[in-house]
Amino acid sequence: MSHLPAVAPVFFQLHAPHPPTVLRPQLGLHPNRECDREKMSVRDHDPEVLMRNSARMPPTQAESVIRSIIREIGQECAAHGEIVSETLIAFMVKAVVLNPSNGFNMDRTLMKSDVQNLVKLCMTRLLDTKNPSLDTIKMQVYFDMNYTNRVEFLEEHHRVLESRLGSVTREITDNRACAKEELESLYRKIISYVLLRSGLGSPTDIKTVREVTAALQSVFPQAELGTFLTLSKKDKERQLKELTMIVTGIRLFNRDCGKGGEGIDDLPAVLHVAIPATMQHIDSQLETARSQVYRYTAILEKAANDPLMRTELQPYMLKEALYNIRQYEVFLQIILSDIITGAQEVEMMTKQLGAHLEQLKMTIKSKIAVPTSQVFPIFIALSTLWTSLQDETIVIGILSNLFTHIQPFLGAHELYFPERVMQCHLNGVTVKTDVCRMKEHMEDRVNVADFRKLEWLFPETTANFDKLLIQYRGFCAYTFAATDGLLLPGNPAIGILKYKEKYYTFNSKDAAYSFAENPEHYIDIVREKAKKNTELIQLLELHQQFETLIPYSQANLRQKVTHSVQTDLSHLRRENCSQVYRPKDTSTQSMREDSTGVPRPQIYLAGLRGGKSEITNEVKVNLTRDVDET
Repeated sequence: MSHLPAVAPVFFQLHAPHPPTVLRPQLGLHPNRECDREKMSVRDHDPEVLMRNSARMPPTQAESVIRSIIREIGQECAAHGEIVSETLIAFMVKAVVLNPSNGFNMDRTLMKSDVQNLVKLCMTRLLDTKNPSLDTIKMQVYFDMNYTNRVEFLEEHHRVLESRLGSVTREITDNRACAKEELESLYRKIISYVLLRSGLGSPTDIKTVREVTAALQSVFPQAELGTFLTLSKKDKERQLKELTMIVTGIRLFNRDCGKGGEGIDDLPAVLHVAIPATMQHIDSQLETARSQVYRYTAILEKAANDPLMRTELQPYMLKEALYNIRQYEVFLQIILSDIITGAQEVEMMTKQLGAHLEQLKMTIKSKIAVPTSQVFPIFIALSTLWTSLQDETIVIGILSNLFTHIQPFLGAHELYFPERVMQCHLNGVTVKTDVCRMKEHMEDRVNVADFRKLEWLFPETTANFDKLLIQYRGFCAYTFAATDGLLLPGNPAIGILKYKEKYYTFNSKDAAYSFAENPEHYIDIVREKAKKNTELIQLLELHQQFETLIPYSQANLRQKVTHSVQTDLSHLRRENCSQVYRPKDTSTQSMREDSTGVPRPQIYLAGLRGGKSEITNEVKVNLTRDVDET
């Protein structure tokens, strides 16, 4: 067993007779939701008649037709000075087709004039840049393209890192060095690999390179390269990853002791400042958005009882503005929730990091030699925790960037509903918050005895009551249907209706009873309203009700944009660069199977069975065709 000699001024002098064995199968390093993507399509066409029923058309053909329509709309919009993404156009095509007032019957063949009308209607909506509905759709498309849940984002980030390290890894694992100069070159490549994988410092910083070199030599001296070269490619890759983790752990420990850590930023300190600041900023915007929601709602309730006010106000526009700000509120809650999760992870990892560092100090304290079996696992644990902290830094930066870029989609509010107009309509109106509305009906509960065939759920009698997936994102279905689209939060304390394995909440007992009399009626009204205001499909989470209408499946939207890893949190004092997925200019060389069509031999033998004669007369018949006949 190898031992650790006395601690050198900066690095541990760790020696092992062979390269360290793999103690962790994989090391990873990159963010942004399932969001289930919407499926959309229109019917195909030829020069005169556009496509027969797309249900009978191969998906690839339907997709080709749709893309041609999307390109045409994009070109027309560009001609009017508006650059629109294909994803937004695809969403708008769906919005126009779904809206029954546009008269697109998906059960009949669409003529060329129908497609021209579709293009015209899409352009009209896309060029109306001051419309709250268009702003909401743009916001939804942007969020879909740039956000995914934490787990998927980090998995993607790790895949990107592996891809970027691919060439360096191959240079090492495929190396057949023999001469002294070749072995020295190989060792330098391993040093570069360790630096690049760890992400701790720049490969162009001489002090950092020297520190990594010394740490690597303490656990993997250059003399061990011969043993390393005899390993299989897979074992080499595993050992490279483990060496990186051990070297990273050594550097982190030396940094904590004040004897090294060149180019390593204090991530726990950075995150403990950045996360609360980001959360506070988003919280502030969330409160502002909710205040706007409450005022819009109060004005719409007042207008419902005032015909003159409805004429002056254009309630449909105010409702679209309400949907816009409600969607913004939902996205902020998603971002904030992810940041809170990250804050909890950082707090836990920081404690674990401190505990491991203390464990190392106690293990090494006043000892002449320490078995590597005791310290290597701790070094690897330190590296794993630090990598997770790097991940959190990137996630926070991406979420903060996403938050910043959805704010411009609120532009129509000040244009159509400036503060002076709002104050005029709010005179004599009580503005209620969502919490106040819930408190008003907290004790007004559904009486189960009034319903024989319907099931109602309550907190005290239902396990995981607060985790039930409520329809319409928790908004009251009855109020939305009865008021032509007003969004009021449902109150679960009144009772949750379970209907056809789905759950519904209501803002009052009366609303609950009215809905329960004829659920299908109100569900149909909500669906029809969503066809007219397509942004409601995502806002109210109605994807399942519409995804089978159109057979066109879109690619993962997240793959259509680039992701940057340079953030206000991650750049700090070191140079960094952006990760992008550039189109490849290379081609793939592959073998091509080929064959030559030759005639199939057809030769028959007659007379083998013989007959009455004792002599067999065999006849050979060759029916094979000549080559020039094939």
